Amino acid sequence: QVQLVESGGGLVQAGGSLRLSCAASGRTFSSYNMGWFRQAPGKEREFVAFINWSGGSTYYEDSVKGRFTISRDNAKNAMYLQMNSLKPEDTAVYYCAADPYVLYGSRRYRAGEYDYWGQGTQVTVSS
Repeated sequence: QVQLVESGGGLVQAGGSLRLSCAASGRTFSSYNMGWFRQAPGKEREFVAFINWSGGSTYYEDSVKGRFTISRDNAKNAMYLQMNSLKPEDTAVYYCAADPYVLYGSRRYRAGEYDYWGQGTQVTVSS
């Protein structure tokens, strides 16, 4: 069981950077697979990045690869999303998510596979 709280969103200009944090409470955080998702106005929630329990495996949505970096610090019960070279199309509410199961293949990209979610943090990128 894990409770998640995101922070670090805000308003930035195109080309700027933000670092999102996801603070977790509960037990066995280090055993959970984690992901970041985002939802833009009028659109469905979409996959952004994934990191496995140890941090040894990461995956990114194509449009953010090379710009965003997902990481975690299990000792601090925290996960992060470093976002660089932000674009207006990155504007969305960003959510962190966790699941106690191993997510292979396409499962890691589907929001419905994750059991635990934060409340979301708004990221707005101006052009």
